Amino acid sequence: MALTLFDKLWADHEVAILEDNVSLLYIDRIFLHERTGSIALESLVADGRMVRNPEKVFCSMDHIVDTHVGRTDETLVPSGKQFIQSTRKASHAAGIKLFDINDPWQGIVHVISPELGIVQPGCTLICPDSHTCSQGALGALAWGVGSSEAEHAMATNTLVVKRPKNMRVNLVGQLPVGITAKDLVLHLIAQYGAAGGSGCAIEFAGEVVEALSIEARLTLCNMAVEFSAFTGLIAPDHKAFDYIQGKPYAPKGKQWEEAMVYWAGLYTDADAVFDKQITIDCSHLAPVVSWGTSPQHACSVLDKVPNMPTNIEAGDEASYLRAYEYMDLHPGQAIDSIVIDAAFIGSCTNSRITDLREAAAILVGRKVANGVKAICVPGSKAVKRMAEAEGLDKIFIQAGFDWREPGCSMCFFAGGENFGFRKRVISSTNRNFEGRQGPETRTHLASPITVAASAIAGRIADPREYLL
Repeated sequence: MALTLFDKLWADHEVAILEDNVSLLYIDRIFLHERTGSIALESLVADGRMVRNPEKVFCSMDHIVDTHVGRTDETLVPSGKQFIQSTRKASHAAGIKLFDINDPWQGIVHVISPELGIVQPGCTLICPDSHTCSQGALGALAWGVGSSEAEHAMATNTLVVKRPKNMRVNLVGQLPVGITAKDLVLHLIAQYGAAGGSGCAIEFAGEVVEALSIEARLTLCNMAVEFSAFTGLIAPDHKAFDYIQGKPYAPKGKQWEEAMVYWAGLYTDADAVFDKQITIDCSHLAPVVSWGTSPQHACSVLDKVPNMPTNIEAGDEASYLRAYEYMDLHPGQAIDSIVIDAAFIGSCTNSRITDLREAAAILVGRKVANGVKAICVPGSKAVKRMAEAEGLDKIFIQAGFDWREPGCSMCFFAGGENFGFRKRVISSTNRNFEGRQGPETRTHLASPITVAASAIAGRIADPREYLL
């Protein structure tokens, strides 16, 4: 029988079928962070259990840590220090690998897992974070869980999972200059709604996806959860294999040869059937930016704030009216006329070295507009080292950006830092709901190059105006 990539990954990890569409799956990798890691580890001990395979469990300090230079365990959140120190103590006691604040490989979990080769094609990986789906870009089955599920997986290396449906999103055509993976996924969500992928494992495919770099594919899969998908994944190819080879946790020698044999079969069979399919011609896309309080509230940077859809359901009408009010915008207002107070480049969506290179190419020789607070937070210590070796940090600093230490930072308000009451921010992050980046902060989601261009212009801007 012809199988999808998801079908193959599920079958290879299915320990037992418990009931219709519910199975017990084997979990290859478990990643924790300090916001929930200590909770899961301490609960495990309290229940009298141990981590079954400590070598398969990893933890990074990323969610609550301060990102200012010279940081310590102290955070802007009073309870942050306790979370950090509890996680450190529990990780050492459990014997798992901890990427602590001063570890040379510390960073955001969804950034360091791929760059270290912890996530690999064909494996299952979970983490108490909804954007774990990012790592499906390498052909893995990766998804976010709660801390209690992480605890169960650490004790048993298994997890009870309800099987999602199969969905394929075909991205076809020729990708125009200045259009990024972030634009692709925001366009998808804007066209089909934030619930468009509900209950599905989404395979991204098509010539546009094949042409993307691995880091761009990570961005694409990262936002699958904003489409309400169980996960996102992409069939591994030579780019994925080249990306993994030589990384610290990648197979070596004979194990690499054996892995390559298995990985070569990780693709969707030609006659496989999907429950749902979407095809998008990407040839004429423009840069996309969000205007409201959901990723589905997005449009071209060349457009105007849209009117409420005529076919909108009664329950959604109030959310549209609330979005206009919260964002202090009105239908018909030109997107590229919206003045910003701040610009943020970072997060598990867009803080990798290619993101920083592309943003720096916009910023070089230019200055951030007066009154705009601009911050760049590399996704990992490795990204920061590469960027500084290439002189990218100097470009950001000379342009007027703060250059920070790795972490989730102001992707969300959990770290205590924010942009200020009702400030308007253009951000390379993944969520724009009310209060996400601070008290009544108004967030516009965009690609790193759109963020960079907007920081220079002092308003939402088309990055293609700054590309040579």
